[in-house]
Amino acid sequence: MSNVAASFFHLHLVSDSTGETLTTIAKAASVQYPQIKAIEHVYPLVRTQRQLDRVFQEVESAPGIVLYTVVNADLTVELERKCRELKVPALHVLEPIMKVFESYIGAPQTPVVAGQHILDADYFRRIDALNFTMAHDDGRLPDDLSHADIIILGISRTSKTPTSIYLAQRGFKTTNLPIVPGVPLPGTMTEPHSAFVVGLVASPDRIAEIRRNRVRFLTTGNLDNYVDREQIAQEVTHSRRLCSKNGWPVIDVTRRSIEETAATIIKLLNDRETRNNGAAENADG
Repeated sequence: MSNVAASFFHLHLVSDSTGETLTTIAKAASVQYPQIKAIEHVYPLVRTQRQLDRVFQEVESAPGIVLYTVVNADLTVELERKCRELKVPALHVLEPIMKVFESYIGAPQTPVVAGQHILDADYFRRIDALNFTMAHDDGRLPDDLSHADIIILGISRTSKTPTSIYLAQRGFKTTNLPIVPGVPLPGTMTEPHSAFVVGLVASPDRIAEIRRNRVRFLTTGNLDNYVDREQIAQEVTHSRRLCSKNGWPVIDVTRRSIEETAATIIKLLNDRETRNNGAAENADG
């Protein structure tokens, strides 16, 4: 069964839902083996024997690890049986977690296909946040900043928009505002509001590299200053000073993924809310 000498391996992800959970787990595991490339085969919405048979054909033609999240007991039994027959390892990735839940809670699970995608209040809250964020991208601030949960500041190419969209998918109404040299921030930024403001910066070298790649597709205007490292360094310094002056936290995104940046912002936001709640309780006491 060992395939350690190979430079790649096949990874089959079988789900009766969208496959999001599987792909995330598979990615977290496969990156631990950077010397071997995982070739992913994703099979979403597998809910019938006929669909499962098509999966078996693929697994048989390209044997490899099979990870699955399938609720239907009959399909699960058949999948396990066929994988044993094909001599490939198979794992229901949620089963160990569910056993821990059952042991602690003391109640059996009630299997629900795509339960994490139910159209409940939380789902519509995330859709509302995404609509808000798309409508308030790149400086289009709401009339009342308190309508936003988070305001992201940063110079060009600090990943403001993708970070905003990721936060929106987590349910946070997010707007982002570019810091442009010589252009003051809107006066509303320093007026009382409940939005959490955070600045993003990156190393001048990193920003210069990203901007140089971008200008290849731009054909108008003098872009020398836009890609000049010294000019960018001044912009970064100005951003830090601006945030420091207003008491806004700053996150260096040079070596952070969008997900890591968003997670840091959410932690800072939660920390602020914890402090505010503590102060309110002390005042009441």
